[in-house]
Amino acid sequence: MNKKMKTLLGAAVLGASLFAGTTTEAAKNPHHDVLDIAHRGASGYAPEHTLTSYKMGDRMHGDYIEIDLQMTKDGKLIAMHDETVDRTTDGTGKVKDFTLEQIKQLDAGSWFNEKYPQYANPRYEGLQVPTLEEIFKTFTKNKKYYIETKSPDVYPGMEEELLRLVRKYHINKDTLLVQSFSKESLLKVHELDPSVRLIQLLSYKKHAVLTDQEAADMKKYAVGIGPNFNYLDQAYVQTARQAGLDVHPYTVNEATDMQRLIDWGVTGMFTNFPDKLHRLIKENRHPHHKAEAK
Repeated sequence: MNKKMKTLLGAAVLGASLFAGTTTEAAKNPHHDVLDIAHRGASGYAPEHTLTSYKMGDRMHGDYIEIDLQMTKDGKLIAMHDETVDRTTDGTGKVKDFTLEQIKQLDAGSWFNEKYPQYANPRYEGLQVPTLEEIFKTFTKNKKYYIETKSPDVYPGMEEELLRLVRKYHINKDTLLVQSFSKESLLKVHELDPSVRLIQLLSYKKHAVLTDQEAADMKKYAVGIGPNFNYLDQAYVQTARQAGLDVHPYTVNEATDMQRLIDWGVTGMFTNFPDKLHRLIKENRHPHHKAEAK
């Protein structure tokens, strides 16, 4: 081996070890940056998936507005978690059987006042279900959006319509994240626009295990994963991080759970209370302030 080759090889080995070290350090460092993802807006305090909830999440320092998509009979994308309107409006039936005009006549706020009287507000009565287009118009291109294709098998063309609106409103694709439980839907988005960053959602019913191979497979098309938090452990988070995947567990509402996940090395989390997570992230960044406050 000549001298030049030895030098190049040495540099490559050093680079690889530095990179590995950085990944491990980042995974171990509890004071790394953690994304505060306002789940359905500040949905602990206001009716989920309404402009009011999104605005509140923004004011509470949520880094991302998280939006679930369903599609109306006339092909419009709306913000709603369920395939039916029953839980979060005064209507009943499947979203796909409603036109947008009919969806707009529903009251998407009063249910919240009844279910959460401690956070009830007369202003929530009569709130409308927003379209994705209205959300983009309201918050403009520079806001960070975390968008889920819900039940894509029920709504052919959902991915195309999402990307059409992203283009139309010049949404910043450097920060945009598209998530789904459906790998097929994510691969479709990737095929239509390889520049969009993807998150694979995962749901565990028991202790979560992630193999190096599974992590490597998801890394081929996704920048991160979104598992439900309650079955995770530190080994799971480390495996994902060492594969170069971001880890954004859902839905984390208690400070003790938030802190545990931060200590394990997650890179973000979904919460209905973005103000609570914001405070905790700040305390983790400045631990001496926390000590002084005590």
